[in-house]
Formats: sequence, structure tokens, C-alpha cells
Amino acid sequence: MKKFLSLACSSVLMGAFSSANATNTSRPNIILFLVDDMGWQDTSVPFWKEKTPLNQIYHTPNMERLAASGMKFTQAYACAVSSPTRTSLMTGMNAAHHRVTNWTLNLDQTTDHKDDVLDFPKWNVNGLQSVGGIPRTVEATTLPAILRDHGYTTIHCGKAHWGANGTPGSDPLNLGFDINIAGHAAGGPATFQGLRNFGYNEDGTKASVWAIPGLDKYHGQDINLTEALTLEAIHALDTISRDKPFYLYMSHYAVHVPIEADSRFVQKYLDRGMNPIEAKYASMVEGMDKSLGDLMLYLDQNELSDNTIIIFMSDNGGLSAEGRGGELHQHNAPLRSGKGSTYEGGIREPMLVSWPGVVKPGSQCDDYLMIEDFFPSILTMAGIEQYKTVQTVDGKSFIPALHGQRINKNRALYWHFPNNWGPKGPGIGASSTIRQGDWKLIYYHKTQTFELFNIKEDIGESNNVAAQNSRLVKKMAARLSDYLTSVDAQMPVVKQIGAPVPLPVQVLSN
Repeated sequence: MKKFLSLACSSVLMGAFSSANATNTSRPNIILFLVDDMGWQDTSVPFWKEKTPLNQIYHTPNMERLAASGMKFTQAYACAVSSPTRTSLMTGMNAAHHRVTNWTLNLDQTTDHKDDVLDFPKWNVNGLQSVGGIPRTVEATTLPAILRDHGYTTIHCGKAHWGANGTPGSDPLNLGFDINIAGHAAGGPATFQGLRNFGYNEDGTKASVWAIPGLDKYHGQDINLTEALTLEAIHALDTISRDKPFYLYMSHYAVHVPIEADSRFVQKYLDRGMNPIEAKYASMVEGMDKSLGDLMLYLDQNELSDNTIIIFMSDNGGLSAEGRGGELHQHNAPLRSGKGSTYEGGIREPMLVSWPGVVKPGSQCDDYLMIEDFFPSILTMAGIEQYKTVQTVDGKSFIPALHGQRINKNRALYWHFPNNWGPKGPGIGASSTIRQGDWKLIYYHKTQTFELFNIKEDIGESNNVAAQNSRLVKKMAARLSDYLTSVDAQMPVVKQIGAPVPLPVQVLSN
């Protein structure tokens, strides 16, 4: 059934955007700058109560500039792996609801690794689609489609990773974008090097499924993928009409594996005596930051800065397990673990929002929010008050926070991962999680056990206090179970008995 949504804007927004039919030029341009696998601490911008040693390592002056011009969010959350986050962003749905719970790639093929205890559910391995009738997909009205229908020029640049190979959703042009630059089904690059043709053979054929399409003119050049994508994004901005506002989804493949040096920046990190892998990674972070700065410079030079919103976010936590090339990279402290994990290192992200004339420069929001909240928030930013979707939207607007108001005070956030990502590490595995207030409860499907943490007091999640707080565990488990039931969430099957893993509340009632 189609859901009809009406978004209430604040008085400031109502004054600026009287209706969704306001003249296009009165509405802001929007740049969503999404980084791949960037950890909460992979920046010189401190997102904790104090600067950390990692903040001292990385050089991100343009993130610093963006933070100074807008608002820093210290508790912004996403999913633990890529496709679930990106699907939630595009649909406003929680991952338990849209069922794209692991990363997607090939038609009808799961990416789950086998497990000795659990069989994993038939999740939506074919990803996100804007049309129905395709098995094991979620059909949805996408964020860029709504923006385009309301007068925005929509540009995708970089990583897509929505629909599996062979489905319409593998092409961003089928999901609401007017322009697609280098986006396809795969979620990572074969290489960041133009000298290696971004993964293409000399005859123009793909050397692997990870080869990046559409950048042929850079093949053979000594150019990094991050730089090539930035140049292409700027070229696209130069070609579109200024009579319409634009939405640029600048979705970098960086800083995903393979960990390869950005030759523009790596030497200074090596000169500091850094481990070569960490030096390469730091150069990738700085290359990403240079892209942000180049886009900000373009806005300044074209007198677009005052009417352009910039949102900075990462799709999941930083890699702390072994990468595709065998690299072992640890960099999320004080958070525990990393990508693929329900611990904070896997899901807490660096987020910044700059909105000239609306957001107070140098401000900070310490309230938490979730990736599906971007969907209604961006539409409100665009002055779109009413829209129809085929899906039920779970996200809540964070617009009040941009005006200095509290958000999500009593709200619970949910993560659901009935899958096996593959790599091993703390908190990596099939689980369901709830956070409410300062408390976070993790339910592990394989062992049917619980961990409870007070995030405010124990950000490193080193002290499991479930045994000392049995009443709170039961209360949070009941709420988590109610939510999973309400969205008909899938659960793995216990091989030995051939039955689904019980809900958290069922375990505690036995």
C-alpha cells in the first residue's frame, strides 16, 4: 500500500520554502558527500569529547573547515556494512525492514559465508529496485527520484552498490538519477590507479567484477580514482542548468580496500615513520578530504556556496579486520572493533552538515540519529513537504537538530544483521541490537546470548553489565523483539533443530 507522508518544517524552513512548488532557484542545492568505510576517528576533526592520537595522525583540513561552518554530529549511526546503509539512505527504511541486510553483488547469489551452526535467511540479495516483480529485492520510491520529480537535477558520482548485477537497480539511472558517473553493482574498486585502468584490460574488457566503469579517458594516466571522480563531478556541475537546483551524491570508493597509496600525499606519512599500510591509508583519507575541498572551492568560485547544503557521512565503520588484499588495519579507538561489527567501531560515523543561514557555524549535536533519517531530512531541506512512497518510511527528520533543538530523546535505534559477513573480529556475526538512551543491548543469534553496555560511560564497550541489570535487559529485549516482529524481520535457522533463532524475549522467557 502506498504511504502518504507529510513533513512539517520548522518556522525557518516554512519561511524559506513556502511550498514544494516554490521556484527552483529559491531552493538549496544539496551535496551528500558519502565516504566508504571511513572510521569515526579517521580525521583531524575530533568527534569525541577530546582529541585522540588518531585525530593527530590524519590531515583533513577541509573537514575542519566544513565543521567550522556547520554542525558536527557526534553520534551518527549507519549499518555495519555497505549495501544495507545505502539502501536505508535511498529508501528511509531500516535494514530489518528492507531486508537488504548484507552486501550485494551477483544476481540471486548470497554473499553470506557458511556457518557451522546457522543457516542464513533468504534476504534480498538482489538489492534495491524502483520497479516490482524482481525476486529477492526491495521495491521503493527512492530519494533521488522524489528530488527529481520536484525539480532537482540529480547526479550520482562514484560508488552505487544498490542492485545486483543483471538487475535494473545496478544502474543509478534506474533509481532516480539524471546522471551516473562510475556507479555500478560492485561495492569496491579493483584499484584506485589510473595507470592500471581502474581494473580494465588494455582491450577495454573488465579484468574483474571490481573494475570501475565510465572513466576510460583516465586510463593509463597517473591519476587516483578519488581525483578522477572529483573532476567528473565538477564537469557534471558545469554542464547542468543553473535554473534548477541540484542534488550531487558524491559517493567515493575511498577509503575502501584495496589500501593503495595516493601518490599526492603518501610520502609525508612515510617520512613520519608510519607503518606502510597506515601511511597508504592516511594518504587515501587526505585524498578524500582534498576532493571535499575541491568541491567547496568550486562552489565558492561559482557563487553557489550560500545556497548549497553539504552533508558529510560514512557508510559504515572503519575496517579493522583483514582486507581483500590481506591488509590488517586497526584504527577506530576509542571505539571497539570496526566494519561488520555491531560494536560502535562498526556503526558510528563521522557526520557534518553545513547549511548557510540555517545551521549555526561551529555547532555540535550530541543526540543520536540513524542513516534512514537522511531520507526525510534531505527532502525537508529541499522544501518538499509532501510526497508519496511505495514503502513505509522508518526514518525521522533530524532538521530540528540543525536549529539547536533536541532530537530522539526517547527513541530507540535498531540494527539487524541475520548474516555472516565473513571476516572475524569482535562483535562481527549475526545479531540484533537496540540502543535507547545511553544503553545498548546486543543479541547474538549464534549463541543466543546478550551484551549490555552503557555507551556514555563505556564508549569502548569493554564492560558487559547484562548480568547486573537483568530487568533492563528484559525490557530492552522485549522492545527489540516487538520491533523485529513489527517489520517481519528475518532470522537465521538453527541447523540442529531446523527452526529459526528465537527472538530475544523468547530466550529470556525460557
